[in-house]
Amino acid sequence: MESTLFNVENKVVAITGGCGILGIAMAKALAKNGVKVALLDRNTAGADELKDEAHQNGWTVNAYRTDVLDEDTIRDTRNQVLADFGTVDVLINAAGGNMPGATVGPDQSVLDLSSGDIRKVLELNYLGTVIPTQVFLEHMIEKKAGNIINISSMSAQRPLTRVMGYSSSKAAIDNYTRWMAVELATKFGEGLRVNAMAPGFFLTRQNETLLTNGDGSLTARGKTIIEHTPFRRFGTPEELVGTLIWLISDASRFVTGAVVPIDGGFNAFSGV
Repeated sequence: MESTLFNVENKVVAITGGCGILGIAMAKALAKNGVKVALLDRNTAGADELKDEAHQNGWTVNAYRTDVLDEDTIRDTRNQVLADFGTVDVLINAAGGNMPGATVGPDQSVLDLSSGDIRKVLELNYLGTVIPTQVFLEHMIEKKAGNIINISSMSAQRPLTRVMGYSSSKAAIDNYTRWMAVELATKFGEGLRVNAMAPGFFLTRQNETLLTNGDGSLTARGKTIIEHTPFRRFGTPEELVGTLIWLISDASRFVTGAVVPIDGGFNAFSGV
């Protein structure tokens, strides 16, 4: 195997939602491997500790306040990233989330869902991927090279109870990933790739109240998930890194349109 096959040193990677738990974990791992990282988020405070660590270790990590649903704002941010780094090799679309009104509570039915909250979740997860991709692709198409990595979810492939809005929006991400992979390769060449990672269950600020109680014990939903995960545990953010580096590096240069599960076997589990 070539020693440079998984080398990602000096690549410039922009991460939307980059100041969240998963975004910071990915950014730190990439920075350790010599990647120049641009964190894009509405609230950049989550990057303060990483930026301090980056300064101490000679890593390159910049943070930019932006809004993935505002095309003008994201274009201004892209221009600033290009001014600072000269190029963008990879865009990771990690911005996303859920809202209570798009989730069916334990004592609710689908009739209790809020159409307003569903709309917000669909916009954040789907348009929050489409808009940054459109904007950054302008630069990537011009240089005939670029790599888009979207964040899907197990709820896209196996629709999960309760989280209707989130599941629908992530299913759209899977379809968009495959559609864009074909569109870009056939019209602009093999230098442009689009793939997605589909994490299983990783504890984050957004789902911890669904999966754990205040004392750290599992909720009924958390127990069910663990029972359906062959590894019998939740993932840690760091366990996304190997797949991420593979998708960014030349090791995956013939891979496009793939949605890669990182789930401890959840998607393969049948229960029988």
